[in-house]
Amino acid sequence: MVVKLQRPILVGGLGLSFSLWMLQSWHDSIVQVGEFGLLSALAVGGGLWLFQQNRPKNSLEQLDGMLVDRATVESAIAKSEAVINQLAQEAENHLALKTLREQVAQLLLELDRQEIKVAVTGGKSVGKSTLMQVLQNVETRNLVSLEETAPLFREVSDNSDAAILAEVAKSDFVLFLTNGDLTDSEFQTLQQLKAANQPTILVFNKQDQYLTDESASILLSLKQRMQGNVVATAASPIAIKVRKHEADGSVQEWMEQPAPAIQQLRQQLDEVLAQQGQRLVWLTTIRKAGLLKAEAKNWLNRTRRDRATPIIEQYQWIAAAAAFANPVPALDILATAAINAQMVMDLGNIYQQKFSLEQAQTVAGTMGSLMLKLGLVELSTKAISTVLKSNAITFVAGGVVQGVSAAYLTRVAGLSLIEYFQQQEIAIDSGTGLNLENLRQTLQKVFGQNQQIGFLQGFVKQGMKRLLPEVQPIEVVSVQKAVG
Repeated sequence: MVVKLQRPILVGGLGLSFSLWMLQSWHDSIVQVGEFGLLSALAVGGGLWLFQQNRPKNSLEQLDGMLVDRATVESAIAKSEAVINQLAQEAENHLALKTLREQVAQLLLELDRQEIKVAVTGGKSVGKSTLMQVLQNVETRNLVSLEETAPLFREVSDNSDAAILAEVAKSDFVLFLTNGDLTDSEFQTLQQLKAANQPTILVFNKQDQYLTDESASILLSLKQRMQGNVVATAASPIAIKVRKHEADGSVQEWMEQPAPAIQQLRQQLDEVLAQQGQRLVWLTTIRKAGLLKAEAKNWLNRTRRDRATPIIEQYQWIAAAAAFANPVPALDILATAAINAQMVMDLGNIYQQKFSLEQAQTVAGTMGSLMLKLGLVELSTKAISTVLKSNAITFVAGGVVQGVSAAYLTRVAGLSLIEYFQQQEIAIDSGTGLNLENLRQTLQKVFGQNQQIGFLQGFVKQGMKRLLPEVQPIEVVSVQKAVG
């Protein structure tokens, strides 16, 4: 049973406050009550109706409203298979192809799966194992599989939570257990499940460990935060003392274990699985297809990056040589440092982003303009100058700063294009098809990644060997202040 009325205390309190205010208004000004009272009542009534209509939908209501059918699932699988086929076309002997294709075949079988997989998850000591045992003992459905996850939110500095949630994503339904009001970590995890369209019931377990009014308050708080889909249980209730007075006046006492209180959870879970079982399976298959597509895309991007990196290196040293031979003022360094149209076209061909020469020139000009506006030209020149000042002979060699800066900026621009292309699903048809905001963010990100002191020092040394091969390798100084 899905709770439909949300925030009863808040709604009731608003209604009561409004009623008392209206009574006071009637007492103070009976003349105005007719028109004003009616309008106010309509306004508050409409507001409460809008509140009910516009409140966020819970995960089960989202499931009811989603368009999920077999054709939608088959389309998601086909998109994953298309990326795998592209990988096979560009790297026919790739080691991951066999496993990826096996996963596609498994997804097609998933379409007709009858068993519903339910994950039982939550933090440490919330009663996952006990609840699972109780449900398994009373569960009458033969097509339901319960699986407990490892505890979330353990105090370890690794990706254990992410790995657990990745396994949870493969289940059809989630029972998320808590034994009190939500912590911030629990709330954020529940929001992640909701964003992933993972149908979930929040289980407030061990409610018997609180006083009655405390338990009711926690349950209300959970429902208000999660917009329903919350049930209270006591999978292993605390034993109670039973006292019996005998006819002879003696008293016998013993401890008695109450039966597990999970009736509401069983009822809600049974209703969901009976009414939405097929759609749950389809939703899970769509999620798995999305994960498979992302995995295949990652392999494809790695393959393409291996082909793109030598191209970037080739053009960065071409730019360096051009700038070194014909030094220009720092603010005009874009004339040689901005990536040229030919490199745009070469990288575009690798990433299936086809450009004409005119479009490639537009992209190159756009990249150069963004780099200048973001101050990347000035920052890179300043950092490289600081490194080169450690050797007087080198520093006075006219175009060295401009040459190394040109190579560095060309590299940043090329890597930025790679990052940008990797995010694309559809080929760019024109130079105006660039998303400038995404490109700007990508430029800043890549520039920051390539501004570490160790990388910059090594890059300058490499540039020196190419531009001034007769000069011995120099000892570079720290550029912390320059790039900080």
